Amino acid sequence: MKVLLDIRDDKVPFFMEVLKNFEFVKATSVAEEDISLEDEIQEAVENLKRVREGKLEARSARALLDEL
Repeated sequence: MKVLLDIRDDKVPFFMEVLKNFEFVKATSVAEEDISLEDEIQEAVENLKRVREGKLEARSARALLDEL
């Protein structure tokens, strides 16, 4: 299981040190940009699922290019 925590910057070193003492925990720092990208990808996957289920209408590649 993965858990995402939002910790104040000045407390991160202390918290990471505490986590190292638990052999069943693997702790890794993640940049805010990575989290944002992951959220966007997950949203895109959810939208694709809705399109396949017919709950959301897809648009053509031409419409996407015209928007740019």
